[in-house]
Amino acid sequence: MCLYPGTRIYPGTPENQNSNANLSFTALPLVAAREWKLFDQQGLDIEVILMRSSAAAAALASGDLDYQSGIGTASVSATLSGLDARALWASTSRIVYWLMASPQFKSVRDLRQKKIGVTGLGGTSHVALTAALEKSGLGAKDYVAVSVPSAQLVQALESKFVDAASLNPPFMFFAQRRGLAKLLDIGALVEMPSGGLTALYKTIKTRPDEAKRVVRALQTAKSIMLKSRERTLDLITRVLKMDNETAADTYKLVESNFNDTGIPSPEGMANIVKAIKAEGRFTDRNVSFEEVADPRFAIEVAKELGYKVP
Repeated sequence: MCLYPGTRIYPGTPENQNSNANLSFTALPLVAAREWKLFDQQGLDIEVILMRSSAAAAALASGDLDYQSGIGTASVSATLSGLDARALWASTSRIVYWLMASPQFKSVRDLRQKKIGVTGLGGTSHVALTAALEKSGLGAKDYVAVSVPSAQLVQALESKFVDAASLNPPFMFFAQRRGLAKLLDIGALVEMPSGGLTALYKTIKTRPDEAKRVVRALQTAKSIMLKSRERTLDLITRVLKMDNETAADTYKLVESNFNDTGIPSPEGMANIVKAIKAEGRFTDRNVSFEEVADPRFAIEVAKELGYKVP
């Protein structure tokens, strides 16, 4: 970890629901770029700072942070509330959630009039679940969504407090080991960026070369992770503190989710805005892609690294 006064990045927490700051699955490219000296190779002196999600926007606005590692409802809400920031790059274009239930449920249609656990009503996981279930033939009125803290969702399933739940890593793997089954890959049905990089427009305007180099380091980290399984497994077990089995399962998600260009898409950002509006905020506002994202650096880097860019 580099020391102040280097560029400072806050790595975010999953779904902005955790009370304590920690590193998540979608922060893996950031961790890899730091641990494997990819920021150094780009001439960057990076300090990664862990803090609570609620403090990130204020720290970014005050200049205590240069970048926030993450794109989601919290960062976009801050932008819509007046923070002049943009999403620059995404760890993945797919939200990593599975809908899981006991084996007695064979399909999502079996969940009619049942209770489904989510991490925060109106939040990203809830909105993504709603969209995925609608595409699978189950409307929002066909089931009851129940808010349960992410760390308690597996227990809620086992105790039958809920009949199904939307789980992210590593909780989906814990559920599988306890005999629970995957009914639906939510991320496969709903385009929505997860993880990533957000910066003030002032930073983008005055230090564009730096912003591009940060994006390049992160995208390069993703590419190396896909080519270096053992090296990435070591990173996962050592930094995210996972056991070997969970790390191996997590790497499978790396292979399926971290193989994209990192370019924030209009559809994905629109789904984040939809999640925010589902909470009753900014409902009368027509939000354009340009208000919340600036993908130019991600596009340039993807092209330079040989990705196919539309």
